[in-house]
Amino acid sequence: QKKLTAMVLLLTLVFVFKDGEVLLGLKKRGFGQGLWNGFGGKVNVTEGESIVEGAARELQEESGLIGKNLEKVGILDFHFEKDLGKYKDLEIHVFKTSTFEGEIIESEEMLPQWYKISEIPYKDMWPDDIHWYPVMFAGKLFRADIRFSDEKTMLSH
Repeated sequence: QKKLTAMVLLLTLVFVFKDGEVLLGLKKRGFGQGLWNGFGGKVNVTEGESIVEGAARELQEESGLIGKNLEKVGILDFHFEKDLGKYKDLEIHVFKTSTFEGEIIESEEMLPQWYKISEIPYKDMWPDDIHWYPVMFAGKLFRADIRFSDEKTMLSH
């Protein structure tokens, strides 16, 4: 007998750095609305899109920037107890870059803003961010397994 496994949603998250600052976006709608985050979203795997291609596309759609030399820095495995629809498990591939082209724009989904590394608005972000952002800022690679009861309540990390 076959064992049924939950589907995992493949996502990306991109952080753009410049002069000791990081570009974050205030999510204006949908999943994570009202929280500051990097730029990213779903990878179009059914269309043959690679993870890094999805990361670059989402960055451009949400911020107007064309990211160059995206460097993978980590993977976040999110597990939700509360049913969020089709997926309870998210695999988020995290990238960073300091090489980009274009002008920053506000999109329908995100309001971009530069933040000094020392002034990250953790109180207005996903509750896990305070645990892994410093690892990313230190230039270290990471993988984190994070459990949530819902979008705002972290159970373990």
